[in-house]
Amino acid sequence: MKMHRALRIGLLAGLVTMIASTLAIGATAAASVSTAIGDWEGAIDTGSGSLRVILHISQAADGKLTGSLDSPDQSATGIAIDTVTYKEPDLRFAIEPIASSFDGRMNHNSSEITGEWKQSGHTLPLVFKRRSK
Repeated sequence: MKMHRALRIGLLAGLVTMIASTLAIGATAAASVSTAIGDWEGAIDTGSGSLRVILHISQAADGKLTGSLDSPDQSATGIAIDTVTYKEPDLRFAIEPIASSFDGRMNHNSSEITGEWKQSGHTLPLVFKRRSK
């Protein structure tokens, strides 16, 4: 009888450990998904007009962020972003072929990124707002 009780306690302890491990792994996986992922829209005020820009950020299986940029007013789509980094709340990306970069900060509810667009020696304010799906 004592052996059966010890066996049941051992099985119960093993089951509790498995459930806790599964929950911990699930929480870690969920935490690794970046809040920067998604589609963002903003406009760069050039002084002589405004250019809409759409930012697309995704996450590869290895966790690395990737992205592209569209400029609908210039009929440009799929401009590859060379580097994207997000360390809450700071987002940075660079597009080397056009010597451009963006440095911004995500707001508390992850709906807006406020920052600066840098290109050709100019620094311009740019606010990206999350696009609804």
